[in-house]
Amino acid sequence: MGYISDALLRKYAELIVRTGANVQKDQVVQLTVSVEQHQFAGMLMEECYKTGAKKVNVDWTYDIQSRLNYLYADQETLSTVLPWEEEKMKQMVQDLPVRIFIASEDPDALSGIASEKLSAVTRARSRVIKPYRNAIEGKHQWVIAAYPSVKWARKCFPDLTDEEAISRLWKAILKTVRVREDNDPVAEWKAHTDFIEKKAAWLNRQGFVSMRYHSGNGTDFTVDLIPEAAWEGAGVTNSTNGAFYIPNMPTEEIFTSPRAGMCEGTLVAVKPLSWNSQLIEDFSITFHQGKAVSCKAKKGQALLEKMIHMDEGACMLGEVALVPKESPVNQCGFLFYETLFDENACCHCALGMGFKEVLPQGNDLTMEQAQQRGINDSMIHVDFMVGADDLSIDGIKQDGTVIPIFRNGTWAK
Repeated sequence: MGYISDALLRKYAELIVRTGANVQKDQVVQLTVSVEQHQFAGMLMEECYKTGAKKVNVDWTYDIQSRLNYLYADQETLSTVLPWEEEKMKQMVQDLPVRIFIASEDPDALSGIASEKLSAVTRARSRVIKPYRNAIEGKHQWVIAAYPSVKWARKCFPDLTDEEAISRLWKAILKTVRVREDNDPVAEWKAHTDFIEKKAAWLNRQGFVSMRYHSGNGTDFTVDLIPEAAWEGAGVTNSTNGAFYIPNMPTEEIFTSPRAGMCEGTLVAVKPLSWNSQLIEDFSITFHQGKAVSCKAKKGQALLEKMIHMDEGACMLGEVALVPKESPVNQCGFLFYETLFDENACCHCALGMGFKEVLPQGNDLTMEQAQQRGINDSMIHVDFMVGADDLSIDGIKQDGTVIPIFRNGTWAK
């Protein structure tokens, strides 16, 4: 398709469908993709049907449509979830479709739109959408992968021509998802997920009750963990059919949900955060008694404050994740302006919703039950990067024993 060979693109599509989403026979698939990537959408659909998918439905996205809606439609109209939209979500709960998301958005698609409008619309729609999202949590397969658009590539490489920028972004994407002309990406992903699972198993054996972060940039932070919550990474098993899938491609993280409302100190971000197509740069967040009580940003201060106050749980952490600085994403040496990649460059935390599936039989719990056991709930889940090159993380056991987890931005052992 111009920038990479058709054979390599098909290899990538097959990896997304068969290894990432792991589509099973007679499953419904819901593909979300930009209209600009319609040819790749066709490849993905064909791969899904080859695996035995019952039906592939496509939700088309279009950056220009999104921008024009926010520019010209009023807030109340945009905030309204129409009956047909809600019926579609009800059907999703019934079908439990495999969901495949292809990220290719222009990072600046909504730049200049009032942050107040963006936040208000997101908040209003999420109140209706969230119960349906909760109903399918852990019960279906899903994967997010990427396909570069010209505007996204030019955002990453503004000094290059369109062709040069796309080519460089494609090269980086394929490197991070382990796809090459001469390799077996399925075998490489198997080795990669095995490594991550080994590290997660070590963390789970330690039984840490808290973790302490420290960096020379000002990060000085302690967070309590939920003793029975597992560390997970790379792959997930669908509780309804036993299918093993990989939600993010790429992925380098091992994560868990900490105890909501139990953290103290300051986290300093090491990379900009792109949220609602707007950048928050050079920022830090200070927590007291488990909640974000202040924040500072050289750019996007008002946006960061709005994000933290989106709802009652937005000011608390829903995730802590460990990513060594040798990550292929980090080795690419540039900001992707896409959380799928940037969160896999280094250690990160997330404000907002936690993962009830990290608890024993967590998928069978209601969100209210999960909250009672320490999982945070919110309409947002926003990752921000804290993995400085000198980051140290210590795990603390119940008896006070301190075990090094990270030193100088990577695994201590």
